[in-house]
Amino acid sequence: MSLPQPDPAATILITGASSGIGAELARQLAAQQYNVVLVARRIDRLNALADELARTHGIRADVLPADLADVAARERLVDAVEHLDLHLAGVCNNAGFGGSGFFAKADQAKQREMVEVNVDALHHLTGAFLPGMVERGEGAILNVASLAGVQPLPMFATYAATKAFVLSFSEALHAELSGTGVSVTALCPGPVPTEFGEISGMGDIEETLPGIVTVSPEQVVREAIEGMQRGRRTVTPGLLMKGAAMAGRLTPRSVLLPITRSGIRKV
Repeated sequence: MSLPQPDPAATILITGASSGIGAELARQLAAQQYNVVLVARRIDRLNALADELARTHGIRADVLPADLADVAARERLVDAVEHLDLHLAGVCNNAGFGGSGFFAKADQAKQREMVEVNVDALHHLTGAFLPGMVERGEGAILNVASLAGVQPLPMFATYAATKAFVLSFSEALHAELSGTGVSVTALCPGPVPTEFGEISGMGDIEETLPGIVTVSPEQVVREAIEGMQRGRRTVTPGLLMKGAAMAGRLTPRSVLLPITRSGIRKV
C-alpha cells in the first residue's frame, strides 16, 4: 500500500496546483521524476509551472484548467484525463478554500461553493480514479484535510466541517483498501504560510501567527509525499501540530467550543 516508484509513465494528478501546497507538491513530485497533471482555474500560473517543471526536471507536465465547483467541469476533467491515456499512479486532492465569520451572516453562495470544492470535488475525483487503481493493484491518493477537521471551529463552521468530512472519508477508505495495494492518506496541516488566507478572503491570517505554530509548505509537502509512499492513513506535519490534533480530538466539546470561539474572535 504505497505510491508506486517513479517510472517514465507514472503520473500524479494534482488539484489546486497553481499555488501553495499544490504547487509545492508538483515541484517535489517532479523532482522525484513523477510526471504530473496540473489542475486549477488559473491557467497562466499552471502553464508557467508546467514549463518550469518540464525544463528543470525533464518530466511530462500536462495542464488541465478546471473550476472544480462545477460538476460539469469535473466530468470534463475526468474525461480529459482518460483521453490522455496516462498511467495514473496517484491523485492529490488539494484544491480547497476557507472563510471565516458568523455563518448566519455569511455569503451563503460562497458557503455552498466551499462545500462543492472542498467536499464534492474531492469525493467526485476520488470516486472517478480510485477504481482503476484498485483494478491495477497499485496507487495512492492524498486528500488534503486540515487540523481544522479534528474538531468543530466556531467562526470557521463550514470550513472545519468540510475538512472533517475529508478526514473521516479518507480514513474509512484507507481501512477499506487494506490488502489492495492502494492507499488513501489524509494530510492534516495546521497553519501554513501560503496564499490561502488571501484567496479565501481572510487576509494574511497566517502571517499574524507566531512562527512556532506554522509549518513551511516545503515541510508539509515533504511529509505528505513520504506518507503517500508509505501508505500512511494520516499525516500531521509538525510536532506541535500533532499535539494540537490530539487535543482537538480528545478535549470535551463543552470545554473546547467556548475556548475556541473566544480565541478565534481575538485573532
